[in-house]
Amino acid sequence: MLDGKVIGTCMPRHRHREFLRFLKLIDHQTPSGLDLHLVVDNYANHKTPAVKRWLKAHPRFHLHFTPTSASWLNMVERFFAEITQNRIRRGAFKSVAELESAIMEYLDNHNANPKPFIHLD
Repeated sequence: MLDGKVIGTCMPRHRHREFLRFLKLIDHQTPSGLDLHLVVDNYANHKTPAVKRWLKAHPRFHLHFTPTSASWLNMVERFFAEITQNRIRRGAFKSVAELESAIMEYLDNHNANPKPFIHLD
């Protein structure tokens, strides 16, 4: 949220394995000297023994669990709405791979000139 850059990926499932892959992606794409505070929902896959072991081995990661109604979710949902409105609804996709490619292209374009995302109610 600080500079507006978004780290994203598309995965076919949402298990603890995919969450660990995403954590590794974040670890790889952020400067090693930064502490990382991730706000996540209370989904069980964020709390498995494998995830807890990985987090213990990577102490710069700090997970913060919030209730579903937390305001940060409004910003995430609004960003997803922008992807939907500005890219997905404007396209015709013949496969999941094409859709995923369009989403990642949108993120790349967004990150080329990022701005902090501000959602005003």
